[in-house]
Parts: sequence; structure tokens; C-alpha cells
Amino acid sequence: MTVDDANTGGGAQPEPPTYPTPHHEVDHTAEPTHDPLAIRLEQLILGADRRYTPFQAARTAGVSMELASRFWRAMGFADIGQAKALTEADVLALRRLAGLVEAGLLSEPMAVQVARSTGQTTARLAEWQIDSFLEGLTEPPEPGMTRTEVTYPLVELLLPELEEFLIYVWRRQLAAATGRVVQAADDEEMVDRRLAVGFADLVGFTRLTRRLEEEELGELVEAFETTCADLVAAHGGRLIKTLGDEVLYCADDPGTAAEIALRLIETLGHDETMPALRVGIAFGTVTTRMGDVFGTTVNLASRLTSIAPKDAVLVDGALAEELTRTGEAPASETEAAEEAARAEKEGRRAATYRFALQPMWQRPVRGLGVVEPWLLSRRPT
Repeated sequence: MTVDDANTGGGAQPEPPTYPTPHHEVDHTAEPTHDPLAIRLEQLILGADRRYTPFQAARTAGVSMELASRFWRAMGFADIGQAKALTEADVLALRRLAGLVEAGLLSEPMAVQVARSTGQTTARLAEWQIDSFLEGLTEPPEPGMTRTEVTYPLVELLLPELEEFLIYVWRRQLAAATGRVVQAADDEEMVDRRLAVGFADLVGFTRLTRRLEEEELGELVEAFETTCADLVAAHGGRLIKTLGDEVLYCADDPGTAAEIALRLIETLGHDETMPALRVGIAFGTVTTRMGDVFGTTVNLASRLTSIAPKDAVLVDGALAEELTRTGEAPASETEAAEEAARAEKEGRRAATYRFALQPMWQRPVRGLGVVEPWLLSRRPT
């Protein structure tokens, strides 16, 4: 007896509905394979055999096929018709998501967002691990050995370790994100928060793509992203995303965002293999969704980056004002110099500042009107 028969008491079953998905919305590389060796690897990784069609899996999980399709597509899985390619783990995942909705812990749209954000994040991680990690480790050590013969035992050894490490990092990140949320001043600030948002952009990257070999270009991008990620994390910021030649980060504190920007300029400026860098930072209300940031503040930071000089940092008026308010930059360089002279004459210690701000010419910025950027630099110690 099939699973369908067990659930309906036997007899002919109606044709399960199909839900076509636009090609751009799913990862069609995830379609089930019929290669025996690939199936062995799939069984090893998933820890279960193929048992259900999508229709059977949805019915066994107790959810509608329409909702199951929404969840699967949100996670980035291809439509597979009614091939028997799903496992007990797929059924359990459907039950868990649907259970959160039924219990009122998540709305249905929020559950779909959870599926989508998890799918997008882990898809990128999995692609990186295969392309950059496993590919290098699975070169056949002896002539005549296939890559699969090497891959299977390697995955068998690595899988539990990588899984535990993934859970560890996720819990750490979840703890940090939860801490930021509970410290918000009110419920509205949990979604719309005041943040400093920075863009770092490599100058002339398009020309480089035409001049460098693919491998050289890949190494440059990886070095750029790695350096940026390390500096942002080390100095208390959060890396939002990387776009090849561009990095988006944010920080709760404007001084932190400014320090990161100058560190990026200083560090990459000493690397002869790197093109020039320019950074733009804006401070204001930001909407956060699925780990990304949106709003006028983000757009302004992007525009400031596009007009910044090479190896320089431009900030908006709000961030400049915040730096002077907190005493991290002087309101006037002239007044700061006069105060330092008086302090030296009177034998007392003058105020010290981390940053210097130089007003630039006001200029129109597409979509945002006229802005007055400020050139940010580090004050000599």
C-alpha cells in the first residue's frame, strides 16, 4: 500500500495539482538526479532515502500542496513534478513550519520569509563549500580514482563536524542579534532603527574584469571580501552583504562606522594588488528585513560612495553632526587649534579627537536632492 492509499483508504487517487514556478524564482540545479553515485552522496548527506512525491510529502505532513509549494520555493528548491525524491526530513520540515503557523507563533507570510532567508543563506554557504572547499580537497590522489570515490569518504568524515560548527555559529549570531533587539528603545525601533550604513567600493573594477584572467579576478574579489569582513567584524560592525566589488556594512555607533571606513582605506591602500577604494557613510533611520537594510539612509550612503574621491571617505551631515556631538570630531578645526594652543600655554591637556571633518561643496544627488558631504579623515595623534 502506498502512502496515498494509507491516508485515503485506498482506491484511485485524484491527480495532484501542479504549481508552475517562474524560472528565476528557484534554483533548478536542485532537481533530483538519477546518477547512482550522486544518489549515494545525497543519501549520505540527507541521512534518509527518497520516499515521497511532493504530493505525498505534503499530505503526510498535514499541509496543503499549495502551502508546501510556497515553502519549498521559498527555500530555493526546484519544482520536481511528482518525482519520488523527498524524505522524512522534508515531511518533518513542513510539519515544523506549518506547526509554527498553527500555534500562532508565526504568520504564514513570516513563515515563508523564514524559509526564504534560511534557504538563501545556506544555499550560498553550500555553494561556497563545494566550489572552494570540497573541490580542492577531492582532487584524486591516485591515477584512476574518480572524484566521487574520494568525495564520499571525505563528506562522511566532514559532515558531522561542519554541521556542529554551523549550529554553533548560528547560535552565536542569533544571540548577538537578539541582544541588539532587546536593547532597542521601543517596538518601532526593533524594525526601523537608527544606524550608520557604509558602502565600500573598488574603483575601476569593471576595467579590471576585462584585463584580469578569471582566476586572478576571483582571487582579488576573495581577498577584498575577506579583508573587509575581518575589519568590519573586528571593529564592531556588521557585514550586511558583499557584491563582488562592493561591500555594505552597518554599525549602531557612528564612530564605529567611521573607524571601520578609515581602516578599510588604510589597510587596502597598503595592498599593491588592490585598486583604489572609496567609502560613503550615512546615519539615520534604516529598515531591516531578512538580514538586509533598506531606506533613504542606505541610498544616501550608496550615492556618497559614488561621488567620493579615490581612497577617501565621504559622510553625510547627520553622521558628521553625531561625531561632533559625541566629541569624536571637533565642530571647527580652527577652534580646536585655538583651544589646543591655549591649553599648551596654560599647561593643561587639550581635548583629543579621533576624526577630522572637512565640509565639501553641496551638490545634487540623484533621487535625494542637494546634500552637503563631509570628507572624513583621521586626526594625527
